[in-house]
Amino acid sequence: MSRMIAWFAENHVAANLLMILLIVGGLITIPTIGQEMVPDIDLDIVTISVVYPGASPDEVEEAIVIRIEEAMDGLPGIKRVRSTASEGMASVVVEMQAGEDLSRRLADVRARVDAIEGFPNEARRPVVKQAEIGRIVLAVTISGAVDERTLKHAAEQVRDELTALPEISQVSVASVRPYEIQIEVSEEGLQRFGVTFDDVAAAVRRSSLDQPGGSIRAAGGEIL
Repeated sequence: MSRMIAWFAENHVAANLLMILLIVGGLITIPTIGQEMVPDIDLDIVTISVVYPGASPDEVEEAIVIRIEEAMDGLPGIKRVRSTASEGMASVVVEMQAGEDLSRRLADVRARVDAIEGFPNEARRPVVKQAEIGRIVLAVTISGAVDERTLKHAAEQVRDELTALPEISQVSVASVRPYEIQIEVSEEGLQRFGVTFDDVAAAVRRSSLDQPGGSIRAAGGEIL
């Protein structure tokens, strides 16, 4: 390296020509350099999540997490598998080797998970998808001297109007509490009609069903 520096120090013309060549080459390549305000980042990670309502972390680990980890054993292209068992929820992160065809490996992981037998009947269907990084491009704050419900309704209206724009792909409302229905039961009324609190809870439970209703094909895609 020192010999090269000494040679350039003695040959000023060659050093100047090399500098000019680098500058001209940089100016020529500037228009061809791609620029993105929000570049896409592809993660070589596949996530598997399973909802198991009412189960403890130990039950989730034994009934779901261990079965998924065993299903991933021997699958080519996997670098590491990390699992988390929490109350009512199992989460498994499958990290792939660099350079793997993620779409192909995603299909392999989904096939392995679908082939698992013996999941509890109360467990929901596993959700297998590629990990994505959510990037916030713009945050809009809505405030005013009104109640929380009015602010939430205004935020949802703004969300719907922004989502309708063709340039925008996704809009979400944050920092709001979900709607909640409260039922206050009078003890005197229960005694008058000979109804217990468990009877009221059972009636509400029978009327509150969470079932899939199919899908609707619209111009913007399929809505579940």
